[in-house]
Amino acid sequence: MSERAANWQREMERVIEGLERGENGVPRDPTLLLHSCCGPCSSSVIERLSRHFRITVFYYNPNIDERDEYEKRAAEQRRLLEEMETPLPVAFLAGEYEPEDFLAFARGKAGEPEGGERCTACYALRIDRTAKEAADRGFAYFATTLSVSPLKDAARINRLGFAAAEAYGARWLPADFKKRDGYRRSIELSREYCLYRQEYCGCTYSRLAAEKRRAERDALPD
Repeated sequence: MSERAANWQREMERVIEGLERGENGVPRDPTLLLHSCCGPCSSSVIERLSRHFRITVFYYNPNIDERDEYEKRAAEQRRLLEEMETPLPVAFLAGEYEPEDFLAFARGKAGEPEGGERCTACYALRIDRTAKEAADRGFAYFATTLSVSPLKDAARINRLGFAAAEAYGARWLPADFKKRDGYRRSIELSREYCLYRQEYCGCTYSRLAAEKRRAERDALPD
């Protein structure tokens, strides 16, 4: 099966089915380091996976352009974990706020469209750091919530995940979390927990693009 044609949701289900049968060389209810871009995106992913994994949410997002915004999203992530009931416990791990790591490559890709090479490099940065943390801390698997967004390419995210797994000697959990109504459910849970949401992923470039879209909508006749 080609990368583009792969059903990543089904690939994740196969991994989970193997865990339930005691396969894959890991114990039942294995640990999972789950990179999260924000509380809203993590909500349906946690709901889905906390039946099968002992999750630690890893909040690492150097793409966010302002510390206040970074801290606000981190606080909402913590609050969600405190208020959300899950079958297995879910912990929180805060990454360092290192915007210079994002800017080191993003400045040279300022003209890239949303979803282009700049975004791919941003996904890779966050996925790589998650893989390293997972390997260093002995997690059985690692994953990211990024694919819950309908604007993000699951094939690209999984390609980066498998590459990081090979580089650091960690196990990547393949997924396309937007499938099986994952994105819709994240909207429902965000409303249920009154989570803070934004129209942009966090970087200056996405914020400017969101502001442009908003201005264009406002300019439309009633």
